[in-house]
Amino acid sequence: MNKINWYPGHMKKATDTIREDLKVIDVVIEILDARVPLSSKNPVLDSLLRKHRRIIILNKYDLAGDSGNEKWKGHFKTQGADAFLVNSITGFGIKELERHIMKIKSELDEKNSFNKPMRLMVVGIPNVGKSSFINRMTKKRSTVTGDKPGVTRGKQIIRFPNNVQLMDTPGILWPNFEDELVALRLAFCGCIKDEILDTSTLAVRLIDYLIKDETGAKGIEKRYKLPFVTDDAVSVMDDIARARGFLIRNGEIDYERTGRTILDEFRKGLLGRITLEYPEEFDD
Repeated sequence: MNKINWYPGHMKKATDTIREDLKVIDVVIEILDARVPLSSKNPVLDSLLRKHRRIIILNKYDLAGDSGNEKWKGHFKTQGADAFLVNSITGFGIKELERHIMKIKSELDEKNSFNKPMRLMVVGIPNVGKSSFINRMTKKRSTVTGDKPGVTRGKQIIRFPNNVQLMDTPGILWPNFEDELVALRLAFCGCIKDEILDTSTLAVRLIDYLIKDETGAKGIEKRYKLPFVTDDAVSVMDDIARARGFLIRNGEIDYERTGRTILDEFRKGLLGRITLEYPEEFDD
């Protein structure tokens, strides 16, 4: 897989905007994909957020394994950030998060001589579920206002009861992916546009990863009704194609369709709850 370089001009502009807006932000809510928590942390944003109090949202927690979820919660706690397991579609974990936010608000009110608004900023790379998270947080309980003092002109601020305000940001990918494994994991989860990748090759790489994991191997066998999977990813992909009837002329395998199906079903959790990385992999 070639090194991915993908950094549209609007993403640089968005990074500059975030840098400016952080001057008036009290707490940053960082949305991560629970299957790839560290890979879905944008290092560019990471450098901007060092001085800010952070809340980590492990979104799509129900697509990741329970063991992985607990390990990552513990990892982020050692980093000084509280982490919450969330499904932004169903709303799981939102109530607990809201209680935590109000606890922080009370702490800030005690420090301030006047009851100023607590400003939250939501950040995350594309396709980690940031928009659905904000929709869930704001449902029927908020109003949207325009320009506010100290905030970049034209920025939309979502106002909550209890003097809490939330600022959205664009999803930002970093300029390039030096680490191929990070790029692959993000691509598996749909955080990089499929249009810039070869779908069938990516699907083979995903299968190669899954067949080395007990949960992943069993998930493939169950989903595609295979008696067993071999340690050859291309052979497994061929078996999946035949099981689904994804054939073209002369019985040849339609790798493009097969690849799209495998990626789509993995991303929907139809191959099982699978964590693609663990904290211990990144220990020095």
